[in-house]
Amino acid sequence: MRLIIREDPTSASTYIANYIIDRIKSFNPTNKHPFVLGLPTGSSPVGIYKVLVERYKAGEISFENVVTFNMDEYIGIPREHPESYHTFMYKHFFSHVNVHPSNTHILNGNAPNLEAECVQYEAAIKAAGGIDLFLGGIGPDGHIAFNEPGSSLASRTRVKTLAYDTIIANSRFFDNDISKVPKMALTVGVQTVLEAREVVIIITGAHKSLALKKCIEEGVNHMWTLSSLQLHPHPMIVVDEDATLELQVKTVKYFKSIEAVSASQGFEQILPSKVRTGPRPIDNRIMIPTEEVKKQPTIQSPQPVTSTLLAAPATEYPVRSITPDLIPDRMGSRIAAY
Repeated sequence: MRLIIREDPTSASTYIANYIIDRIKSFNPTNKHPFVLGLPTGSSPVGIYKVLVERYKAGEISFENVVTFNMDEYIGIPREHPESYHTFMYKHFFSHVNVHPSNTHILNGNAPNLEAECVQYEAAIKAAGGIDLFLGGIGPDGHIAFNEPGSSLASRTRVKTLAYDTIIANSRFFDNDISKVPKMALTVGVQTVLEAREVVIIITGAHKSLALKKCIEEGVNHMWTLSSLQLHPHPMIVVDEDATLELQVKTVKYFKSIEAVSASQGFEQILPSKVRTGPRPIDNRIMIPTEEVKKQPTIQSPQPVTSTLLAAPATEYPVRSITPDLIPDRMGSRIAAY
């Protein structure tokens, strides 16, 4: 795991925006082979979207061959509602760049069959070749997307009831009136996020410092779904100084020293190896991942631990060994016969 510490939210947002731009350029997407980007909503990524828009308008990046999948959407409010995540994305990002509307995917919180909508969303991600980079933020309780505390780390896109703390936190977008805040949402699962080739999380503010501590200094815990990143082969968390307040001093110094040493060696810690995050090998005849690639994790398409367990049929799960019959021991059996 990489922890990148910057002075303030603006610096953290700029770092991530530059990282995403460099990743897209390095990927060199085309119409037939687009870069697939997972996107969040909320206050944390607004600064990132602002920089991405500025760089696009300056002619430094194009989103023409980028496909996007958003993390979540409220249930029960119109997509035209000022606080729907459809509105949020078009307000802060989509309407300012050249991403094709047909390439944007946001869950439909008003679908006639919500379960079917979730299944279709997972299928759409798979059809796109998987997510190359999933950008995300977190709540003060450490939840990713709307995977509230207690969510299964093997969860997929599904209907989710929102925790009371989340409802209170989101009430600031609804005139501070809790009664106006939707109580349920559609969200990608923890496993959906973990299967992205990269996961980049932004965390800013002292109110999220405990969640960062739980993720960095403690073990994997479904009560803090952010900690699931410990299972991912290539996660990066970018934070401001305030978000590190709960971390031990030696932890902060450790991650800062890693970045400083790599920079001194001419290895700026910004882009991962292209071999690790490039496109999965495909069968040129049918342009979909081959069966061998699907079954066997590789450097190019690593597979989280939870994926291995989920993919295994019931007959392949560990079977408890049979305890052998115990034979009572007798002293006579220990005396050699003469």
